Amino acid sequence: MTACALETATGGPDSATRHPQCSIAADGSYAARLATDGESFYPERWTLGGPEPYAVPLPSARTEEPGAAVQPLADGRVLIHRPEAESHAFALLYPTGPGTGELPLGTVESAGLTLLPPTPQGHAAYALAVRAESTDLWLVAGGARGPELVAEVPGRCSGGVWLDRAGRMLALDRESGGRTKTVTVDLQRGGEVSPFLQLTEESNDRLLLADLDSGLLLLRSDAPSPGRERLGWGVLGSTLPVRFPACLRLPECVVTPIAVQPGQTLMPETAAVALRIEGPPGSRLGLWRPVDRTLTQLSPPQGWLTGAGLWTAGGVLRLPYVTNAVPCGVARVPAPPWPGRAELPGPGAGRAAGAAERQAPPPPEGDGPPAGGGRNGNKSPARPVPLREAPLGPKETAR
Repeated sequence: MTACALETATGGPDSATRHPQCSIAADGSYAARLATDGESFYPERWTLGGPEPYAVPLPSARTEEPGAAVQPLADGRVLIHRPEAESHAFALLYPTGPGTGELPLGTVESAGLTLLPPTPQGHAAYALAVRAESTDLWLVAGGARGPELVAEVPGRCSGGVWLDRAGRMLALDRESGGRTKTVTVDLQRGGEVSPFLQLTEESNDRLLLADLDSGLLLLRSDAPSPGRERLGWGVLGSTLPVRFPACLRLPECVVTPIAVQPGQTLMPETAAVALRIEGPPGSRLGLWRPVDRTLTQLSPPQGWLTGAGLWTAGGVLRLPYVTNAVPCGVARVPAPPWPGRAELPGPGAGRAAGAAERQAPPPPEGDGPPAGGGRNGNKSPARPVPLREAPLGPKETAR
């Protein structure tokens, strides 16, 4: 399963490319999008768990605004977020024969609020409301009595990546003191905030995506090249350094991960990654594995709901698309071949298993320096700063 960050009200370098045109549940059972017939907008639920996808329109008595957002729940209902003047209304939609049932959930008073990615279990939904000096975390669906304020996190936060299957640990990119670092918020401990991703004191570090099977993390940071952010990868719970592959650095393009192949337990190097590439030629699709030294670029299917995708454990990327001839389609793209097992590191080499870990391997040819490596032309770089060994400050408690 992959948990990824989405566009938030605070924007950021990825704000133009992160927000997909449809939202897919973490288990891949359902998707939802805001569809249009050319005159009006309405929510649409896609069922993806069967042999062929099919769509169910969910129009309500009101015409939806183009700024509305939708998210599927595991039970088949669709959460809709309707921004209003100074508030945000939430409701659950579901098919009822020829019509649409609607269960109002309540409103949140805020100038700006954004849904977080679907939770791993799919029974709840959360949203971020950014204020001048702090960020409110709201449970907007799945609570006992409408929207509930879960935590107030110091600093202005964006992103949002789930780090465990229970939906307890949430990673957020927090802007504070002119720098952005990823922190974790523990939802079962009153919103306790802890540092998570801090490659150097001066760098801007953002977590983009996490796969809970392999532990693979995708991030963006300017640690290896101050002032220029690059895409890198690390491993959750590991002391191995973060790497910044040269093949993922494309001039005049923004490369953003959208999905990771699940089922690669303890082998993050072999997990296939789908990437969205935005640049002068337009939108392209990228396929890559950490074990590879090359990036495969493909043309996406016509009508691709840009930014949306889901891997199967067998290595097939499923991309939802809409055309005049196919109103609900899923294109299937196989992962590129990968080296034989003899050429790969041993199973679990990239992830801590509680015992002693193997020594970090030398960087693949052509890769950038690990996070925390040499700067200012120093030919003898300092020891790489691993993901979990970066300098961390004391824990904070959300107010």
